[in-house]
Amino acid sequence: MALNCRDIAREVYDLADSQEPIAPLVKEALQVIDQALDTYGEDRVSISFNGGKDCTVLLHLFAGSLARRHPSPEYNSKPIKSLYIPVPSPFPALESFIDKCLQAYNLDLFHCVPDALDLSGSSSKRKENGHTSANWLGMNGDMSLAVESVPSPEPTLNTHPHAGTSVGKSKGGEGMRRGLELYKQRYPDIDAILVGTRRGDPHGATLSHRNMTDPGWPAFERINPIINWDYADVWTFLRKLRVKYCVLYDEGYTSLGSTYNTFPNPALFIQPSCSTAATITNGSAANELIPPPVQAVPTAPSPAFSLEPELPLDAQEQQSKTKQLRYRPAYELLDGSLEREGRGSYPSLVVNLASSEASLEARCGNV
Repeated sequence: MALNCRDIAREVYDLADSQEPIAPLVKEALQVIDQALDTYGEDRVSISFNGGKDCTVLLHLFAGSLARRHPSPEYNSKPIKSLYIPVPSPFPALESFIDKCLQAYNLDLFHCVPDALDLSGSSSKRKENGHTSANWLGMNGDMSLAVESVPSPEPTLNTHPHAGTSVGKSKGGEGMRRGLELYKQRYPDIDAILVGTRRGDPHGATLSHRNMTDPGWPAFERINPIINWDYADVWTFLRKLRVKYCVLYDEGYTSLGSTYNTFPNPALFIQPSCSTAATITNGSAANELIPPPVQAVPTAPSPAFSLEPELPLDAQEQQSKTKQLRYRPAYELLDGSLEREGRGSYPSLVVNLASSEASLEARCGNV
């Protein structure tokens, strides 16, 4: 169902003018977007959208900014020009969320898919993936279009419900560069792209609100409206305005990438209570796990986040117990510096249940 972008415009600009703590950041972001539209015009500005929480915030702000420029009730908003360059093996739930955003925000989404060969955007592959409003462009199965490198998971620890097999070597930066080249070829009039990068993101520390792409890359101005937002600001905005976001964030994920290197955040892991310890030990999920207060965990590498090859559980037993793990939603993460603790190898904190059981016995007595 399509959203009413005029309602979005009213909500975001009202929030910007309010006394809410987040109001200055919302006002700043809207000013950056408005200035980019003043510089280039609506037809020459696009948005990078991959379904994550940051670009969901950005898309909502962008939709409001565009609608506010056309207050007439008779105005039919144009499709929002947007770009999606997927990682290797994206989460199905994430792609489903992107599908919903196509209609909700009226996106004209350019989707670089390695195995989509029809350059006209009307191939059967397009229909199979459900992106009925997306433009597709591929490069004969070339996995270098992936936008992040992912490690090869250990087969014996490949037990998380979303885990898969290795995709081999992928070139993150090169994939993004080539994706932008394809976009420039298809849409040569686009000069600026809105990006949901924040200061705390990798490579975000030195960016400003507006930066040109590096030498050797397609010429775009990167517009970073929420560069000064932090993790908590993102969730404050999404929840205050009741903005729909990907369901994975309600399952303990705090930073989304490939299924091969993205897991629920260990800082949101719900420790079993004394009353459920026996249930976990016996491999039964009859009782619900009771969530304690979320505890911060260290950001530096520690044994809690390393893969121990000598885990005491065999693969089959480990898989059975891993399925019972519970996590609190992403917006309950207290320390934003831990946002990316779920990225990389599967943390032993959430699979080494033998240690958890020993800790429970010490706290509650032998169960």
